[in-house]
Amino acid sequence: MCVFLADIMDTSPDIIYLDHNATTPVAPEVLEKMLPYFSSIYGNAASSSHTMGRRAKDAVDQARQSLADMLGCHEQELSFTSGATEGINTALKGLFWRYSSKGKHFITLATEHKAVLDTLQWLEKQGAEISYLPVDSVGHINLDELKKTIRNDTVAVVAMWANNETGTILPVKAIAEVVHEGNSIFVCDATQAAGKVEVSVRDSGVDVLVLSAHKMYGPKGVGMLYLRRRGPRVTLEPLIHGGGHERGVRSGTLNVPGIVGLGHCAAFSGEMVSEYDQNVRILRNELWHFLQTSFHAQANADLQCCLPNTLNVRLPGIKATSVIRHFMGQVAISTGSACSSENQEPSHVLSALGLSSEDAGSSLRFSLGLGNTAEEINRVKNLLTQLKEML
Repeated sequence: MCVFLADIMDTSPDIIYLDHNATTPVAPEVLEKMLPYFSSIYGNAASSSHTMGRRAKDAVDQARQSLADMLGCHEQELSFTSGATEGINTALKGLFWRYSSKGKHFITLATEHKAVLDTLQWLEKQGAEISYLPVDSVGHINLDELKKTIRNDTVAVVAMWANNETGTILPVKAIAEVVHEGNSIFVCDATQAAGKVEVSVRDSGVDVLVLSAHKMYGPKGVGMLYLRRRGPRVTLEPLIHGGGHERGVRSGTLNVPGIVGLGHCAAFSGEMVSEYDQNVRILRNELWHFLQTSFHAQANADLQCCLPNTLNVRLPGIKATSVIRHFMGQVAISTGSACSSENQEPSHVLSALGLSSEDAGSSLRFSLGLGNTAEEINRVKNLLTQLKEML
């Protein structure tokens, strides 16, 4: 195991944290790499006329190259943002404004993150036409239906690499082929997938991609936007103006410490993917087997085509809120997306899968991380057994 992963293992808190799809801890080595850029190397990366500025710029360039290596693209195709939500807003609004002469039609899935759905709903008010495609009971898309929905005036198709609530992985390469046959642009939110499974724009054919550092053991408040520069070349109108930073895609003083952290995570993404696939998946499957045998749990995803750390299940006859209350102060889990956890309505993702309000209300998301251990999973199983005996 590399030092990066070992450091995460050494910092597991007393509470058993199984909500890594909401956010991950900053790996100690990532924090260590970031710290000098808060204090001793504090130059503005745009101030290249002196040493302090050039050192900051060199750090940003190195981070950009690490991300390019991870994604299989050219470093000049990448722009830094404050996170995936900003990246999605920049991409969708920018495409709407730039390609208005082609049309105003966008296609997306009913199970997309609220950052996508809310942005597209705003664009509808500006004159866009949005087609929302359904999914099946485990979140898979019908490619034939997608092909039929693409029109001559379709600007872009928006589909996430892996769902943040269920973990279902979409056939990204196949989607890209259909989208390109329709002469449209494929926009992909890879926020949950990056660092857990291999994400390559070169192999997948994705045209626009976003991700956030805090989902892959980096800091909050920094992300990345990829725009393909040839075959096809994708351009957009910027969302933020002022200074022309990032080749005019996203103006604003760069968050150098955050970018350094994101770049360091990207450099270790291969080790992360391997650890998730080999070890985290085993723990996830062990928990799944226990829930099946002890609670007759049913999965809200196809676990054969799912993120290796994610387990979204419904426990018949048991309310999710009862489990969360029983876990209070001991285990951190969720009922869905952290971005909409204040909403008392059933998850829009689970509703799109066809679940009733009752089934959605008995559904929980366990999202494991690199720091979880077999001992922790056994403690969770014991707590669940206690709850079963109380009911």
